[in-house]
Amino acid sequence: MLNIAVKAARAAGAIINRAALDVDLLKVNVKNPNDFVTEVDHAAERVIIDTLLEAYPGHSILAEESGRAHGAKDSEYVWIIDPLDGTTNFIHGLPVYAVSIALSHRGQVQQAVVYDPARNDLFYASKGRGAYLNDRRLRVSRRTRLSDALIGTGFPFRKGDNFKRYLKIFEEVMQHCAGLRRPGAAALDLCYVAAGWYDGFFETGLQPWDVAAGSLMVSEAGGLIGNFTGEADYLFQREVVAGNPKIYGQLVQLLAPHTHVIAEAPAAEPEAITPESALAAQLAAEAASAAPKAPTRVRKPAR
Repeated sequence: MLNIAVKAARAAGAIINRAALDVDLLKVNVKNPNDFVTEVDHAAERVIIDTLLEAYPGHSILAEESGRAHGAKDSEYVWIIDPLDGTTNFIHGLPVYAVSIALSHRGQVQQAVVYDPARNDLFYASKGRGAYLNDRRLRVSRRTRLSDALIGTGFPFRKGDNFKRYLKIFEEVMQHCAGLRRPGAAALDLCYVAAGWYDGFFETGLQPWDVAAGSLMVSEAGGLIGNFTGEADYLFQREVVAGNPKIYGQLVQLLAPHTHVIAEAPAAEPEAITPESALAAQLAAEAASAAPKAPTRVRKPAR
């Protein structure tokens, strides 16, 4: 399954690299304000889905552009796909974007591939077998103090995102760390945590396809990942924090007061019920029932 995912990611990367030679000719559509999709996104997604379903026709698909229109609807195996994470970077010629493919079984991510076509860097992981960049085993960093840490993040950019909440978070974290970075592709950000290039990462407003593959990279490289209160249901809560164990714990301490899971009313971030969100809810339920209680979760301390 990992080999098939690698094959699909490289095929999509070839399409992206050809298009990157002349981005000015691309047809760009606007899904929402500041949320773009190109013909390259669609072409890359098609080749990924075709490659996966040719090998596993009974599997389900959850993809950013086509949702769950392809594959079996009731399979325990779900491929979670972002064909081009970092589209805004891509259409501006900034070479920070990636193909992200993850395989979830009963709500747990088992295989993951993140391919950076601009650098020909292949990040991959299998549950219980470690995370790798090309042929090199990845391990998270060893920094223990947040004041020494380099932290990655992502800015809110969609209409309806809670900008004021994020600015409070940004101010809080910025004052406690050595530096903040925002390249613009969450899948790569999580891989950078796994590689030890970042000591931690946090972002709000993410979808399952943004973080599914990267989450396995982090955990297989010895890091921790959760929502802002340290719970394991980050994939469906639209907020995520990751890092090496020491930095993760300190980030959770800072971020827990800002979690939307407990601090905001549902109306603060309205979302329509779509086939994609319905499948996400189904996967979340499976994950909750299948996941063991994790002893490594860090909760907000009592005041």
